[in-house]
Amino acid sequence: MNSEEFKRRLKEKMAENRQAFEGDYKGQLNELMGLSRADIDSITPDTTDLAVYDQLITVVKEASRVNLAQALLKERIEALGDIAVKIARKVPSLAAVL
Repeated sequence: MNSEEFKRRLKEKMAENRQAFEGDYKGQLNELMGLSRADIDSITPDTTDLAVYDQLITVVKEASRVNLAQALLKERIEALGDIAVKIARKVPSLAAVL
């Protein structure tokens, strides 16, 4: 990948991220990203929870960006598995969706 391609992709990703933080789930996304490492580590002692946490953030970002219906967001979170649901429940506004 050349420098121009990298810059183009980075610009696109930054625009997507801005849309996510302006979408329907911006509050949930901010709360989710505000969880501490201790909050996340309290779910499982290994690094599995960090990988799932990253996936959960991606799901909520995309849901916010496209203004996904709450029922569909719930399905997407549940599809990530029990660890994702446990992490999401640590965020009161996401727990309400579940």
